[in-house]
Amino acid sequence: MSAAPVVVCPDCDGATFTLQPCRCTAYGDRFLVEDDGLGPRREAYRNCEQCRGAGSVAYPCHRCARRGRRRAQLVLSVANLDTGAVASHQVVPGGLDPRRDPAGVWVVDLADRVRDLAADVGAVVSESDVPALWLPAEWQPELPAARRHELEAQTILRADHVPWRLVLGRSVAAPTVDPAARLARLCALADLLLLDLVVEARRQGGSFGWDIRYEVPGTPVSAGAAGWHLSLAEALSHTDVAGALTGLAARGLAAPARRLRPDSPRPPGVAASHVDQLERRIVADCVDPGSGDDLPGAQSIWRDGRWWHSTLRPGEPEDVLAEQPTGQVVRRVRVPLTRGYEPPAPSWLGEPVDWRPCPDCRPGSRLRVCDCRLGGRTAQPDCPHCCGAGLRPSAFPCFTCGGTHRLHRTVLVTLTDLRHRVVHLTWDAGTPEVAPLVATQPGGKPVVRLPERYRLGAWAAALGGRPEDLADADGGHAIGKDLRDGYVTLPWAGADPVGEYVRDAGRGAAAGRLIVTVAPPEAPPLSELVRLALGLDLALMVSVCDWRHNAGDPLLADGLSWSVEIAPRDAPVRPDTYPCRPSLAAALAWCAECLTDAVAGAVPPDPTTPIPVPCSGPRDVADPEQELLRLAAQHAGQVVTIRFTRAGCTVHELGR
Repeated sequence: MSAAPVVVCPDCDGATFTLQPCRCTAYGDRFLVEDDGLGPRREAYRNCEQCRGAGSVAYPCHRCARRGRRRAQLVLSVANLDTGAVASHQVVPGGLDPRRDPAGVWVVDLADRVRDLAADVGAVVSESDVPALWLPAEWQPELPAARRHELEAQTILRADHVPWRLVLGRSVAAPTVDPAARLARLCALADLLLLDLVVEARRQGGSFGWDIRYEVPGTPVSAGAAGWHLSLAEALSHTDVAGALTGLAARGLAAPARRLRPDSPRPPGVAASHVDQLERRIVADCVDPGSGDDLPGAQSIWRDGRWWHSTLRPGEPEDVLAEQPTGQVVRRVRVPLTRGYEPPAPSWLGEPVDWRPCPDCRPGSRLRVCDCRLGGRTAQPDCPHCCGAGLRPSAFPCFTCGGTHRLHRTVLVTLTDLRHRVVHLTWDAGTPEVAPLVATQPGGKPVVRLPERYRLGAWAAALGGRPEDLADADGGHAIGKDLRDGYVTLPWAGADPVGEYVRDAGRGAAAGRLIVTVAPPEAPPLSELVRLALGLDLALMVSVCDWRHNAGDPLLADGLSWSVEIAPRDAPVRPDTYPCRPSLAAALAWCAECLTDAVAGAVPPDPTTPIPVPCSGPRDVADPEQELLRLAAQHAGQVVTIRFTRAGCTVHELGR
């Protein structure tokens, strides 16, 4: 392949850094400033911790990665996941073939190129994420070639934040999402999990932004921005169960914890209303019925088998102080939103759960327990972080309580297969249980094991799932070995094992609720990713480590650990990387989720090296999973990595 066109970086003019106004100039020479939205004062803060009063700061140029030069090249690749066929097209100066749009502006519609590539590989793809390149007004076909290519290079550089774009498709178009069926499924799952389903619209400009999410009852109105979907049908098409559950804990940190009564009698449910009827009702609630004034938004909450509708109204203004990296403090006035109508408590909520304040953080501040107190030690007077106070500012949530500022004496665990099976468990601190000693930590702390009803792995088998498929419904993070098998490390001999177990399980949980899924993640087969990597002329690295010989030892990892990643063709196998996914399906799902970013990261860092333009026909690849399991069993305790490239397949063992 010929060398890629390389030009001087226009963002830094080849200097590898940019000189920009310091952040302090936005507020002027004051320590306490008001965020009044009047724009920058263009006056430096004399005691600024970043610019020292100079008013400008040098930043490394991130567009050229401090090289001073950039590659004027974009590559579009379309892959058919069913056959492994790949077709690519490179966008370089001199090969744009622009056309005029109705406004008379010259534009390069990359969606046309994607359609042609999709036809070549026989795939049906989505073109929603493919941009168009708008040439500057100075560009004209009659300009000299050198000048035209210079302007085209500048246009390409404006879009090179993703220099290699991968578009995936299949031989047959995926079935479209039925918004009504999706809404009915979300409502049914809310009833199953004993959660609220919130459908919200907020004003943004002249339209509405829609958001759909699960919440625990008592969650305040979110302070975040409006959703980016422009209609309820669009929001339903882009929000699946996992998306609606994501952020559940962060939204419900302040929600009160109450026991569950899943078997309590409930009001007779009604069918979820039609999507358009629900949308019209929510939009109508965005107008004050008395004055006719526009309101910030409205919500509909699915609870107890019916919809409860409420307006969103401005609450009492609050002053918020925010520390800046410059050393200044900005005062902002935040107007929270409140519901105009609070629906009655659901029938399945019981009495409140007891709790005590977290001893290791302070509500309303960033103070957290200092590292000098780890392990139960007393605060060190000469600690450089807290000076003996025992607390220090931190941007991270408290490790003890997870940001709730409360330690609940009860944790409510819900296990589900996300279809029709569910189990609700209640664990109470102080419950007397027979917990035999099974190990001792190197520091001397005892490790005990609780009875089977505390072991989530046993409950997974009861629901027809596998223990390695246990995951937190909020984010999909794997459940650790302690909760899976019922192990708990006591801070001292004689401590309450159930209390320590409850504290670990409920850390950061919304309203003391931990929702766990037992369903395996949706993942493509391993052979499909191998075929894709070969078609893109990249490397697929699959690592596995067999820890099954450690079964029954609470201090050691057990089971199988996996990792799957796509890397540049010549990337070496790193001997210091251990796989961390509990199953092959989990590793494949993560690799598929990061696929487009991984391909973009495979671009050669040297701008003089062109981006590859891969093309490949259909190919058949055998599934190597059984061979991987055989190799892992032969090298138990060692990481075995198989590296698939067009040149062949190589096997690597950690430490060799």
